[in-house]
Amino acid sequence: MNQENQDLILQACGASSLRVGAKIQTLWSGYGEIVRLHLDGCDRPSVVVKHVKFPEEAEHPGGWNTDRSHRRKVTSYQVETHWYQNYSTNQNCRIPACLAACSHGDEMLIVLEDLDVAGYDQRRTSVKDGEIRACLRWLAHFHALFLGAAPEGLWPVGTYWHLETRPDELEAMDDAKLKAAAGDIDRILNECRFKTVVHGDAKLANFCFSPSGQDVAAVDFQYVGGGCGMKDVVYLLGSCMNEKECERRAQGLLDFYFTELKLAVKQDVDFAALEKEWREMFVFAWTDFHRFLLGWMPGSWKINRYSKQLTKEVLHKLKPEPENSSTRQKSKRVAKR
Repeated sequence: MNQENQDLILQACGASSLRVGAKIQTLWSGYGEIVRLHLDGCDRPSVVVKHVKFPEEAEHPGGWNTDRSHRRKVTSYQVETHWYQNYSTNQNCRIPACLAACSHGDEMLIVLEDLDVAGYDQRRTSVKDGEIRACLRWLAHFHALFLGAAPEGLWPVGTYWHLETRPDELEAMDDAKLKAAAGDIDRILNECRFKTVVHGDAKLANFCFSPSGQDVAAVDFQYVGGGCGMKDVVYLLGSCMNEKECERRAQGLLDFYFTELKLAVKQDVDFAALEKEWREMFVFAWTDFHRFLLGWMPGSWKINRYSKQLTKEVLHKLKPEPENSSTRQKSKRVAKR
């Protein structure tokens, strides 16, 4: 880390010195890294720094290292920086505080509160029912907080798999029926009456748990933006349950989400209408992500019987109703006039 960046961090934290600790992770496709820095001379023992450095040649695990992919990633880091600098939440949907951020040339730096120090030091690769509910509670409060808010400075339509940003993956799909319906599914989701700000990448790996597992905080806001809250819900559920678990538990967990959402919504809103619309959008949101996976990673474990069944339901809903005999007779009479 160069001296300019070190000075920025020291000044932002009021620290006298710092030392680089463990690398937490490498960013997707080699676009930098997330590291923990240990501080001296201030009341913060450590901070987490997201250091983005655009590579001369990206190495995408799935081979999607195109100019379009690069531009999408660049925009995502700009959006994330804007998010941390301009948006805040509350204790019910906890995120790390942003202490400093800067960009110059092909580098970006975001200095964040260390959530481990704040009591969210647990990570999960699998979860029990109570831990899934903790994540759903976080999403419910997050969606309630931003219900009806314009996603200023964020993605107009959130989520990293949004159709408009993924034409290459759409083209790669083999499922002709779903490919043909992709635009209609996207339109239906985008034309929701009730919109909020969605996290956009609400998978299990982006939640930090308290030791009890009952409280969570969320990280990684590269694809935060406008949209229907069901997009986050289906992505979370699909990230931590297999097809049998989804078949058995998804509806009960969806009920829990709406119970929490109703408690969290503070503004005057027709909640019955909101719940009705978003429940209808559940299958569309799930199918929308399934569409992305079929083009992006057709061998994914998430492409399962449950996803295929929901997709079948959506395609059936989108089929035009066949004309009955009375409708045809009426059409003929109108034509004769």
